[in-house]
Amino acid sequence: MKSNPVGWFEIYVQDMSRAKAFYEAVFQGELSEMKNPATENLPDMEMWAFPTSMEGYGAPGALVRMKGCPSGGGTLVYFSCEDCSIEAARAASNGGKVVNEKMPIGEYGFIAIVSDTESNVIGLHSMR
Repeated sequence: MKSNPVGWFEIYVQDMSRAKAFYEAVFQGELSEMKNPATENLPDMEMWAFPTSMEGYGAPGALVRMKGCPSGGGTLVYFSCEDCSIEAARAASNGGKVVNEKMPIGEYGFIAIVSDTESNVIGLHSMR
C-alpha cells in the first residue's frame, strides 16, 4: 500500500445550497463548481470542490448531490490505484462486494465502488 493512499473524498448531500453555505462558513473559504465528469452514467450529479493544491498535503474532495446517495453519514473515501478494476476484483475475492464496476469519469479517469467485509463502502480511482 502506498503512503497517504486516500486520493479523493466525497461528502454526499441532499440540499447542495444549504451544505455549500455550511462548509464555506465553517472553513471560511469558497467551494468551486465542478463539471459533472460522468454525464452519461450520472446525469443529475452536482459537485462543488473544496480548495485544492497539488503541492500541499492532504486529499482533495467535494460535496456531491446525486440520486441514490443519501446524506447523513454519507462520506466516500477514494483510494488511488493503478487500475481500479484490479483492486475491485481483489475486494470481491476477499469477502467484499463490487457495488459499481469500473466506469469512466471523463478526463478524471475511472472509478469503481466496493464494499468491505464490514459493509463499509469505499471508492477506487485510477487514471487507466
